[in-house]
Amino acid sequence: MLHIEWWHHAAYGYMSQLAASGFAWEYLRRNDEYRYDCQTLALTRTQDANQLESFAHRWGLLFPK
Repeated sequence: MLHIEWWHHAAYGYMSQLAASGFAWEYLRRNDEYRYDCQTLALTRTQDANQLESFAHRWGLLFPK
């Protein structure tokens, strides 16, 4: 897991200005399981709709259609 000093204001002070969706993204992109799932999906040559839907559902994501 990444060691991040999230309490360090100079590095993360901007987070107090984020909307909920921006804060959620900042949290999610640091999640090791999410990053693993994302990398696994990206390395799959062809993603079918079920794979994308499962990924989106697991992580609470919405993709534009």
